[in-house]
Amino acid sequence: MISFLKRFLIGRPLKSTELGEQKLNKKKALAILSSDALSSVAYGPEQILIVLVTVGTMAFWYSIPIAIGVLVLLTALIMSYRQIIFAYSHGGGAYVVSKENLGRYPGLVAGGSLLVDYILTVAVSVSAGTDAITSAFPSLHEHKVLIAIIFVLLITLLNLRGVTESASVLAYPVYLFVLALFILIGTGLYNILTGNVPAELHTSIGTPVAGISLFLLLRAFSSGSSALTGVEAISNAIPNFKSPEASNAAKTLAAMGILLAVLFSGIVVLAYYYGISPRADVTVVSQIAEQTFGRNAMYFFVQGTTALILILAANTGYSAFPLLAVNLAKDKFIPRMFTMRGDRLGYSNGIIILGVLSMLLIYVFEGETEQLIPLYAVGVFIPFTLSQTGMMVKWLRQKPAGWMPKFVINTVGALISFIVTMMFFLTKFTQVWPVFVFLPILLFVFHRIHKHYEAIADQLRITTCEPTVKIEGNVIIVPVAGITHVVENSLEYAKSLSPQQIIAVYVPFEREDEAIFEEKWKKWQPDVRLVTLYTPYRSIVQPLTKFIDTVNWKAAELNHRVTVIIPQFIPKKGWHNILHNQSSLLIRARLLFRSDVIVTTVPYHLKK
Repeated sequence: MISFLKRFLIGRPLKSTELGEQKLNKKKALAILSSDALSSVAYGPEQILIVLVTVGTMAFWYSIPIAIGVLVLLTALIMSYRQIIFAYSHGGGAYVVSKENLGRYPGLVAGGSLLVDYILTVAVSVSAGTDAITSAFPSLHEHKVLIAIIFVLLITLLNLRGVTESASVLAYPVYLFVLALFILIGTGLYNILTGNVPAELHTSIGTPVAGISLFLLLRAFSSGSSALTGVEAISNAIPNFKSPEASNAAKTLAAMGILLAVLFSGIVVLAYYYGISPRADVTVVSQIAEQTFGRNAMYFFVQGTTALILILAANTGYSAFPLLAVNLAKDKFIPRMFTMRGDRLGYSNGIIILGVLSMLLIYVFEGETEQLIPLYAVGVFIPFTLSQTGMMVKWLRQKPAGWMPKFVINTVGALISFIVTMMFFLTKFTQVWPVFVFLPILLFVFHRIHKHYEAIADQLRITTCEPTVKIEGNVIIVPVAGITHVVENSLEYAKSLSPQQIIAVYVPFEREDEAIFEEKWKKWQPDVRLVTLYTPYRSIVQPLTKFIDTVNWKAAELNHRVTVIIPQFIPKKGWHNILHNQSSLLIRARLLFRSDVIVTTVPYHLKK
């Protein structure tokens, strides 16, 4: 039943030879890897206005020069990550760049930040998409957390079906969103140019505004820069591209940059000319669409595609998180299970962990996008800064032909990214302070995991000088609870291993039971030694372990090992287990971590 359900939901298992078929072409890659960056157009411009409105609506004209600054940063990032794609074509992005050029711990800071950022990508995207839905249908607002969690479950399931299948489904909503926004921006600009938008709706550019300051403008700039989150995803996911991987990834990155620049600029310009003011219950894009088209089918088309891409932008996290986790796992900083491919040849462990953590985050923050965006943005600008700095160091060390322009590009990108990061810390500390908690914790966890793997490798390496312990005999102890086929099956197995040194151990709670059982045993298994360990405390494990200690002490003198064979019957149906005593599990749990005892379970499968 479970196997049938898994196949129905996820699909048939794929052969390893079909891995090449799971690679992405540029059109599909643009859809699933750019959806995060493109979707941020729906809330990036709004973040600028939220800061400027604290001074007054007259300050909205500053959104134009702020948007130009964001486009300059976008250009620097696109050019920089293009260089990263060709320099590190095996993927890994900011983590690999920072680790190789700045050292292990800067690399781990970048990698840890991105891991958390991709979790936030899913949470923010789905929450923002849910906000777009509830803007159009206010009656659903009270159920937004449940709606968001359901969407995460669906996207997780879709990604477990494989990269190409998820890309095939998600490409249409992404391109529909781009089409809808092009229509919205084109119609809005036409209305502006033809004089259908009253001039009194907006303040003229250059109008003096009381209370404006450089600090506030930098704060608005850093908030608007949240529209650039997701730019790095393509550099992390290069292995997902069809050959030639680096070339296809670079072209996809350029296409994403152009689309993002056009859409972001268009929304900022329309918001300015329409005099749009941010509201808690309706998004800026919703207001622009309503003012451009009215509340008709075109309005709902824009809102519907916006909601879809905001939700499906989470897929960028599902594409990049597992691959980043693979790089960290290969370097022994996170569990190796992240390197394992599932039935559909995707890194399913990474996909599942990402889905679970994202749902937990949505539940904790109650789906409030406004609370998540600053933490989300600072989580990506830290790797931005580190990766740009890493590339600067790379050019200074290697100094290849034509390195100076590249160095300048990375320097500009690093400087602006650092300013944005600092502005987030200075202006939104109450929302981004968790960075100072989770990053040290992540670094500590990375360090401990790496130390564990290194210690394990040292102990398992056969070239170590640790002497091999010779085993010259075996003493078998079989805990028994009665005279049954289960015990008989275990005794037969024990006799096949060491017929001369088998000890059956029975732990009675009453003296009468002890005598009766000994009598029955003599008749049933006269050739197997029986030891009874009476206890008034109704505990099997305690007297059994004490007896094992005694036997083990004597066996050690003869270079013998103690093996405990645990009889266990297996019900035909899994739920039957709750109806039976689990003494075998308790015994195994107590003995499994002892280095001086070998534990073996002999199953007896029931037929009914």
